Amino acid sequence: MRSPNDPLWPYPTGHSNQQEILAAAALPAAGAWTTPVTQLSAYAQTLHLHFTYTRGGVGGAFDYYLEISPFSATATVPAGQQAWHRQPIYAAGAVVPGADTQSDLQREYYTYQATGAAVETFAVDVPLSGNVERYRIVARESGAVGTPGTLGVIGELA
Repeated sequence: MRSPNDPLWPYPTGHSNQQEILAAAALPAAGAWTTPVTQLSAYAQTLHLHFTYTRGGVGGAFDYYLEISPFSATATVPAGQQAWHRQPIYAAGAVVPGADTQSDLQREYYTYQATGAAVETFAVDVPLSGNVERYRIVARESGAVGTPGTLGVIGELA
């Protein structure tokens, strides 16, 4: 039986619900990152992200990254640990017989470049492997930072 604290409650498995992650508004000036809003995701297996972006000027683009937390509340984070974790990107090293291989791992963020002046939309599916209790999206204007575009993000848990 699902708990009333489950963000999918009282819906059956397979149902998805929408959460407004970033309200459609102009991104902060000068390329500053947005203040993230924490969303609950306990028991969800997939996060569907729906982006709506309108550039503010020619060359408009935005960056974003996803942070996840295995902790249901910041108060439960063990001393010396952090509540939020970013997705990494992995690049395999070259394999040489008889020697260990060094691969690269680094935190990652994504950039979306507008193709025109009209509203643009796209969606991304993110598997929520393991115990992802909470998530949040952080974004900034990275193209025309003097004329930030408008960004809205909706999340759907399933």
